[in-house]
Amino acid sequence: MTDKTLQALHPALRDDIGDLVTRRPVPGPRVEQVDPFLFLNHHGPQTYPVNNQGLPFGPHPHRGFETVTFILEGDLAHHDSAGHESIIRAGGVQWMTAGSGLVHAEVSPDDFKRRGGPLELLQLWVNLPGRLKMSPPRYIGLQQDEIPAWRTPDGLTTVHLTSGSWDGHTGPITSLTGVSLATVDLRPGGRVRFADLGGRSVFLYVVRGQVEIGGAAAPAFNLVQLSDAGDAVEIASATGGLVLLGHAEPIGEPVVAHGPFVMNTREEIVQAITDYNAGKFDAAVG
Repeated sequence: MTDKTLQALHPALRDDIGDLVTRRPVPGPRVEQVDPFLFLNHHGPQTYPVNNQGLPFGPHPHRGFETVTFILEGDLAHHDSAGHESIIRAGGVQWMTAGSGLVHAEVSPDDFKRRGGPLELLQLWVNLPGRLKMSPPRYIGLQQDEIPAWRTPDGLTTVHLTSGSWDGHTGPITSLTGVSLATVDLRPGGRVRFADLGGRSVFLYVVRGQVEIGGAAAPAFNLVQLSDAGDAVEIASATGGLVLLGHAEPIGEPVVAHGPFVMNTREEIVQAITDYNAGKFDAAVG
C-alpha cells in the first residue's frame, strides 16, 4: 500500500451571495470537476443577526445529479415537490437525489430568522451516470445523532461517516453510485488514514484549520489535489483542522451543465428546461 501525495492546492474563490459569505473551490480556474464531484459551495462561517432574512435559496429545480449538504452550524429547512420536509440542525446532513427532476427550497427556519446565530454550510453536487440521471427523486435528512462518529485509537481524530465505509465502519446512507463521504475533525496532533482508494477519485477540501499530507501543508479554504498514484491517504494536523473527504469511482462521461441541470448532452439540457417549464417536474414526482 502506497500513500498519495499532495500535488497542488486550489484556493476557494470568494463569491458571496447577497449577505451570505460564500467560497467555491470547484469549479475553479484550474479544476473543472473531480469526477464525479462537480461543485462545492462553502457558506459561512458567519453569524446572522436577530430578525434576519435567512438563506436566499427559495424554490428552484434540479435534474441529473445529487446534492449533499453538511450543516456545520445553524439550521436548514428543506421542502420539495416530492413532499419531503425537514429541519436539520447543526451536525446533520441532507442528501437529495434530484434524478429525473425536483423543485426544492433550502431556507432558514422561522426561529433562526428571529433569533439569528452562527451559520456554516457545505453543499456538494455529486454527478450521476447517464443510466441513473432519470432515477426517481429521493431525500434523506439526518440529524447529528443519526450520523455515526468514530474516533481513532488515540482519541484525537473523529470521522463522521455519512456514506461508504472507513476502517470497517459503514455510513447510514447508501449512495446510488458507491460514493463515500465524511467530515473529519482532527484535534492538534490528530492523524487518520483512508485506504482502498486505488482507481477512485478523491475529493479533499480543508474547511477549517490546517492539515498536512505527506508533510505538505494545506490550510483552510483549499481543495487538495492528490497524486493519481497511491491507494491511501494519510491526513495529519499539528494545530487542528476539519476536512470534507469524499471518494468515488469516476464516471468518465461527458458533462453538460446549465444552471441547475447536469446532463450528458445539450439535447438533454433542452429537454430538462422544456419539462420544467411545462410543470412536469412537479407531476413526475407527485
